[in-house]
Amino acid sequence: MAEAASGGNDRAAALEPDREAVLAVNQALYEALENGDLEAVESIWLGPGEADDKGGVVCVHPGWPALVGRAQVTRSYMLIMANTEYIQFFLTDVEADVQGDVALVTCTENILSGGEPEEEGELGPLVGGKVVSTNLFRRTAGGWKLWSHHGSPVLTSGDDEDDEDDDE
Repeated sequence: MAEAASGGNDRAAALEPDREAVLAVNQALYEALENGDLEAVESIWLGPGEADDKGGVVCVHPGWPALVGRAQVTRSYMLIMANTEYIQFFLTDVEADVQGDVALVTCTENILSGGEPEEEGELGPLVGGKVVSTNLFRRTAGGWKLWSHHGSPVLTSGDDEDDEDDDE
């Protein structure tokens, strides 16, 4: 029994460098977005020839249809960065699980963002919020690359109350 426990600890220790590398790439994604660095964002996603499935990469942002392929994903990030004067991500509850050549990172994105103020000092487009994200990475010859990003808005108590009214 002690050998089995030891084997589990050895496996976890062996995966720690991969876990740290995946977390570093995940953090680099959010830093690139904060800096408005589209080239860095693109370099984090799987590139041509790195994805063996037909669609390549997939990205789902809250309220948007699923985006499939590098062109659609890149356009979405260009749109976000072009319409946001500033953006900051405060990641919490970050967890990473490495399974061979695939790694799953889940986290909560606490987003502070905005565009030009509208009339009467109201905040502009893309005004932050809280999103739970699932980022799926694949190991490539060039390191860990983002394969799929899925963001889901965190419901607030006000959102829950609206749902209850609809049930009546």
